[in-house]
Amino acid sequence: MIDIRTMLRRIIAMSALTFLGACTTAPEGVEPISGFELDRYLGTWYEIARLDHRFERGMSNVTATYSMRDDGGVHVVNRGYLADTDEWDTATGKAYFVGDSDIGQLKVSFFGPFYGGYNIVELDKEDYGYSLVVGPNRNYLWILSRTPEMNPETLNAMVARADSLGFAVDEIIYVEHNKLDQNRQDQP
Repeated sequence: MIDIRTMLRRIIAMSALTFLGACTTAPEGVEPISGFELDRYLGTWYEIARLDHRFERGMSNVTATYSMRDDGGVHVVNRGYLADTDEWDTATGKAYFVGDSDIGQLKVSFFGPFYGGYNIVELDKEDYGYSLVVGPNRNYLWILSRTPEMNPETLNAMVARADSLGFAVDEIIYVEHNKLDQNRQDQP
């Protein structure tokens, strides 16, 4: 007979596995793009806009740089400037495809075994010049560009796409890019 502690541990473990698995999916009704080419996506992206969340709160000049890992995954380096402390903050993580490598759906981790969804739902497939990325729910959204500024028509189209997917576009933060990181190795 199973005692109450054992049963509670099993329920907690099953709940945690369910929660962690759900964190790597796309929000309901949102589909990641197909025809994705990772090698074209690698490199540095500038964060043009985002929904607010605690791990980037107060940051400007935010970039994400992607490169290949030896194990076939993606090395992720996110950097941003905190004006309050006059410091650059860096977070290093790893990402892996959730399913097929031609679908823009990855799971990313900055904290050990915990992964979150990285779902590319819109992408300039011709030049890989901009993308719209969402997390596992409608609280996470990023508009990325290969350049620190985005054509206003393209930006408006990305915001309209996010709106059509049910994201709170009236809460979008537009990221300023006005400071050069002197310690960054991949800048001219």
